[in-house]
Amino acid sequence: MAVPELNTAGPHTAGPSSVELFSGGGGLALAMHRAGFRHLLVNELERRPCETLRVNGAASRPDAPDGWPLVPGDVRALDFTPLAERVDVVAGGVPCQPWSLGGAHRGWDDQRNLWPELFRCVRETRPKAVLAENVRGLLRPSFQPYYSYILRELALPFERRVDGEDWRDHDRRLTKSLDRDRVDPAERYDVWCLPVNAADYGVPQVRQRVFVVAFRRDLGLTDWRPPTPTHSEAALAATQADGSYWARHRLPDGPPFALRTYTQQPGGAGSANGSTSELAAWRTVRDAIADLPEPPEPFEDRVEHPDWLHHYGWPGARVYRGHTPNELDRPAKTVKAGVHGVPGGESVLRRDDGTVRYLTVREVARIMTFPDNWWLAGPRGEQMRQLGNAVPVTLGEAMATAVHAALAGRGTA
Repeated sequence: MAVPELNTAGPHTAGPSSVELFSGGGGLALAMHRAGFRHLLVNELERRPCETLRVNGAASRPDAPDGWPLVPGDVRALDFTPLAERVDVVAGGVPCQPWSLGGAHRGWDDQRNLWPELFRCVRETRPKAVLAENVRGLLRPSFQPYYSYILRELALPFERRVDGEDWRDHDRRLTKSLDRDRVDPAERYDVWCLPVNAADYGVPQVRQRVFVVAFRRDLGLTDWRPPTPTHSEAALAATQADGSYWARHRLPDGPPFALRTYTQQPGGAGSANGSTSELAAWRTVRDAIADLPEPPEPFEDRVEHPDWLHHYGWPGARVYRGHTPNELDRPAKTVKAGVHGVPGGESVLRRDDGTVRYLTVREVARIMTFPDNWWLAGPRGEQMRQLGNAVPVTLGEAMATAVHAALAGRGTA
């Protein structure tokens, strides 16, 4: 499958270029756009996410990113060679199902393991940098050998695995080449593995993920430093302890059902990161959705709110052992790619009066830091799946901005 012709006209021709793979509902694609990257190609396989990308990326939408060259279909059928030497960054949230705690844990044997396709794109386009996101499950002991292999393969993407070669044999060849370190710098990448919690970067959600960032060695970016956290749990504890959090939400004493989990002094042994004087407070569910009205009732009517996109109720929320709700005054639990049947209660919210309801699609989109005009294709279940599989926009933007700054600082962007 051929890539589209590059459009050199229009308002987004300036700035570094990117190829976006495994785009899903568009979280990382939007983050890259906001960071100043110009998409040369946006690829996604599934129909509903493609509709989402097409609508939000359409040039006719003045309130949304425009001009995204969407190429729907299987990434394995794409030929990236027409983009050789024209791509600054290859980016993508590599499908997580092979490694997710909620999946079948088949890892490298899963047909959805698409890391090899990312490496093929790198070989065919020779980008200056790579930015990839995945679940923390890749760091589990059972997958650690393969994950180390992924990092070595990204460091030497042109030392290809040959047909019939077991990945372990390929890994041994890569290790020997890296030890000798005689590879042409234009075909060698310096690689960073970055485990992150989205809450530490201003996302109102505890979401443990891992980013892989790589720069081509001939660019001289071996001294690059990843973005540091901007928010902390300890700072949230401090604002709740001194009353400023409650005052900001006009709740003088805190709601009666607020989750009280802070027993240590802010900045003490239980602190998640950094000094409270240097970092902002973790954002909570209340911070994210306080200005949204309660969704229309009765829930059975599935009535959309007249003023808010995708903001309608859903019946049947329950709480039981192992299925606890989100608390308003903490970051949300990790949003998952399900509706309301997944374990853990990820889309259930406890109100101030103790009653529970399901979060609306708009509220979950807020928790994933999508803008309020971001339209999602399909029925509720499909919308929630796109959100659960996405990269939170604010987190993706932090990483993309750091990559953009590094390339700009070397005069390569």
